[in-house]
Amino acid sequence: MPLGFLLLALVLLIALTNSNDAVTVPPNYDTVFLNRSSFPAGFIFGTASSSYQYEGAAKGGGKGPSIWDTYTHKYPDRIKDHSNGDVTVDEYHNYKEDVRIMMNMGLDAYRFSISWPRLLPNGKLSGGVNKEGIKYYNNLINELINNGLKPFVTLFHWDLPQALHDEYGGFLSPKIVNHFRNYVELCYKEFGDRVKHWITINEPWSYSYGGYTRGFLAPGRFADPLTSGDYPQSMQRLVGNRLPKFTKEQSMMLIGSFDFLGLNYYTTYYAAYAPQPNSSDASYLIDIHAKPLYERNGVPIGPKAASDWLYVYPRGIQDLLHYIKENYHDPLIYITENGIDEFNDPKLSLEEALNDTIRVDYHYWHLYYLQKAIQDGVNVRGYFLWSLLDNFEWNSGYTVRFGINYVDYDNGLKRSPKLSAQWFKNFLSNF
Repeated sequence: MPLGFLLLALVLLIALTNSNDAVTVPPNYDTVFLNRSSFPAGFIFGTASSSYQYEGAAKGGGKGPSIWDTYTHKYPDRIKDHSNGDVTVDEYHNYKEDVRIMMNMGLDAYRFSISWPRLLPNGKLSGGVNKEGIKYYNNLINELINNGLKPFVTLFHWDLPQALHDEYGGFLSPKIVNHFRNYVELCYKEFGDRVKHWITINEPWSYSYGGYTRGFLAPGRFADPLTSGDYPQSMQRLVGNRLPKFTKEQSMMLIGSFDFLGLNYYTTYYAAYAPQPNSSDASYLIDIHAKPLYERNGVPIGPKAASDWLYVYPRGIQDLLHYIKENYHDPLIYITENGIDEFNDPKLSLEEALNDTIRVDYHYWHLYYLQKAIQDGVNVRGYFLWSLLDNFEWNSGYTVRFGINYVDYDNGLKRSPKLSAQWFKNFLSNF
């Protein structure tokens, strides 16, 4: 299918300059000075999620197994706390409450993903359509719309039907194309009358690299092209870790091939020169002649979050948006993920756990630099923070929390707004 709605997961490996630019910002992140009215009319604010991380009901409602269902049970030692997404935050049974939370915050939209094996338990139309899965997503979409929230739907957020992986290796085979097309057409047929914003694949680089090259994500396949012969040419074409720089003539070819670009931004790294050791070892892992660095001259690029890969550098979102505008013919962009995590510390009281000032600071500054990019002419139409709720965070399990709402995993999955949720509500209502 065309590049339409392609979700780009980007880690911009560039050495940034002028990182000490001084800015004057009022204390305490006062939403009188930065709020919804600071952005263009019609700008969309939302939160984001994914099916495996949120839904639970892993074996309920006629759903078939995904590669994440299999991976977390087959390799529990690869998840930091040996956990899984069998229940997670159980949005499958609690979607009405979650929609009420979003509505009460004053949000405009909700980005969620559809579970392919919940609709097609064995991945194929020939195996039958799960009507219970269709009903669940119809109910969720209708609940969103009835509460004034636009649905933004990701078609694939990593939970491939296990049956297709067993049959031909999933995305390692071109056979996946027809089955994915049939699944997408089913989604459009069932939900397209109400869903107007579709995102094809979430973070294709993360899924390919983590799932098929390094094996720390499902399906857990390790195939390092530098050390393993089990690395087909098809995978070298599938994965990549940077945006190519198109010529002006090449970028013109992109016009009309998609409606918008989705950008997930969390962090920025420096890059150091790394020569390719041997031409015979050429691969996407080393052919950029660079390696990412978290620090320069012993100084980190920014404060470190709970995740090892996440260093806070808000200015990077502005720089990246300018790069895309200049090199990709000024596309329409949605920020489809942006967020920060803290450690899940069981020693904290609920009051302490809700006081997430680090997250308020993170979103304030990212929204500040996002607004500056828009003032500079970058065509951004929406911002989705990650995430509405604390949830299962892939190979980190439940050891970190990304949510603006706290989930008490030991008390019936009770949702409680953190300071960041209250701040964001004020941000949205102050205009």
